[in-house]
Amino acid sequence: MAEAVREAVSVQGRGVRIRAAVLAAALVVGAAPDGWRWPVEHVVVTHEYQAPAHAYGPGHRGIDLRLDDERMLRAPADGVIAFAGQVAGRGVVTIDHGDGLVTTLEPAVTVLGVGSPVARGDVVAEPGLGGHAAPGDVHFGVRRDGEYVNPRMLLGGVPRAVLLPCC
Repeated sequence: MAEAVREAVSVQGRGVRIRAAVLAAALVVGAAPDGWRWPVEHVVVTHEYQAPAHAYGPGHRGIDLRLDDERMLRAPADGVIAFAGQVAGRGVVTIDHGDGLVTTLEPAVTVLGVGSPVARGDVVAEPGLGGHAAPGDVHFGVRRDGEYVNPRMLLGGVPRAVLLPCC
């Protein structure tokens, strides 16, 4: 865990001097919730999740992972194949995990059909070609009740701010 840092800052505004304490957020990195894992064995993140300002705004609705020599993509949790096919010229595999959670891997190619049950860690696909991810990367997206969320929320490792007492 990172240590919190306290720094006194003076702010000058309209003749009024305000003294404020600025606290740096301590990063708390949690473990993955039971039943979730990364879809690759060796995790190297090349592009982090970036939430858009609004539903149609720019952002990066998932995490891109470097594959190196990996030739297998695994189910991050138990579920059922909800979609396996081409979208805009690239292979996409979508897994419905129940309770409104859906994960997507792309580009990915699978022999599994829609409705096939998968268990956490099962091989569900091989890396494919195309899409926005750099060659040699795979995009890993998560939706909760139709809204994109940071995959790290299910895998642990989301830095969260810890509010510390002032003064």
